[in-house]
Amino acid sequence: MTNSPVDLHGARILVTNDDGYSAAGIAVLTRIARTFSDDVWVVAPETNQSGTGHSLTLQRPLRLREVEERRFAVDGTPTDCVLLAVNEVLKDRPPTLVLSGVNQGYNLGEDVRYSGTISAAMEGMVLGIPSIAMSQFVPPSGKAPWETAETHAPELIRRLCAGGWPTDTVISINFPACGPEAVVGVRATAQGRQKTGDEIVRGTDPRGRSYFWVGAMLKARDAEPGSDVAAVRDNAISVTPVALDATDRVALEALKGVLG
Repeated sequence: MTNSPVDLHGARILVTNDDGYSAAGIAVLTRIARTFSDDVWVVAPETNQSGTGHSLTLQRPLRLREVEERRFAVDGTPTDCVLLAVNEVLKDRPPTLVLSGVNQGYNLGEDVRYSGTISAAMEGMVLGIPSIAMSQFVPPSGKAPWETAETHAPELIRRLCAGGWPTDTVISINFPACGPEAVVGVRATAQGRQKTGDEIVRGTDPRGRSYFWVGAMLKARDAEPGSDVAAVRDNAISVTPVALDATDRVALEALKGVLG
């Protein structure tokens, strides 16, 4: 089943992220959303929640803080933020569209399993709202070229919303680590293969106790043609449909045979 085209004129847009409500990327995304509508609401984590995936806060109460008009901070995960936004802040009228990001850093390959940015969009999709996640690849210099996302995202969002996409799918967009003028195009891509966080760093704190830090070392395989990894390496914008159903259909049929 496919979402109906989203009419962006006057749409109610929910903006969220996993880097925290005060992050540079969410300011970029808020400006992008306001090119479509004045009815833009921000509900995002109080602090950085990168790598929390699709987790919920179940063992303690959540706090919702109004930072300013139509801008709220939640002391929880990105998923918590979308749940509170839809069921509390915007309960009078749900959002037309959820935009998550713009994440500071890529969300490629296996990152989709860890990413709070993509999971926030996934929660919007589960709640029946068309949702898009956006991530900005950062070059080795460490300075994110936010103008790349800000320049190219509006037209891309318009095209996606005009065409629609499956109701059980979110759209993950990765902008390459180059200026907007160096972008070579837009590619529809598959999820590639790479692994972040394989390195474990061990240290000692000032009290002499050991600690472990999951490093961000990127261990990339060869970028398969047509993958999200290959696209951003070529300075193209990657657009990947990420489905909620992770069932391996081929393995399922084989398993039926094994189990009789």
